[in-house]
Amino acid sequence: MTESIQDGAAGRQRPLRADAQRNEDRLLKAAAAVFARDGADASVKDVAREAGVGVGTLYRRFPSKELLIEAVYRHEVRLLCEAAPELAASLPPVDALRTWMERFLDFMAAKHGMAGVLRVVLTDDGERLQTRAGLAEAVDCLLAAGRSQGTVREQVTPQDVLMALGGISYMAGTEQTPGLAARLVDLFLHGVLTN
Repeated sequence: MTESIQDGAAGRQRPLRADAQRNEDRLLKAAAAVFARDGADASVKDVAREAGVGVGTLYRRFPSKELLIEAVYRHEVRLLCEAAPELAASLPPVDALRTWMERFLDFMAAKHGMAGVLRVVLTDDGERLQTRAGLAEAVDCLLAAGRSQGTVREQVTPQDVLMALGGISYMAGTEQTPGLAARLVDLFLHGVLTN
């Protein structure tokens, strides 16, 4: 999916120039890392520095921190959803599922860092439902790949996986124990896999 900008009063969408798209991609990646590390109180200067761009570049694309946080959230959700079929096609089913789970936990860490602002910014119930549906579809793709090879239990649902990962993310965030999330993912996978 190509990012775009408004084209005048007509409201048409046009793609960003290649250099502008690279800057935006670097900003969104850097912002996710900075918010995961420092929370929503992180400085936009830190985001710009991490992305290797000037603060003016950041503000031209994202005039407020809230708009940046909203864009990071949507970008990370899109990347997660797009990753599932790519992982299913390129890795054995168990490795694909584990890799996606690790990416999801990274996403949740960044989301927790932005949670306060996201509650205000993302007030649309329809968007939340769309996000959940997209993530469930991504997990279903990975589970289906595992079921086709007999490595994933038939009764495991995408909602089961997402709920468990939400709990793992919460515990890993509150306990601050190194390696806890990876150990909990391993335990959970033992329940998902057939052998």
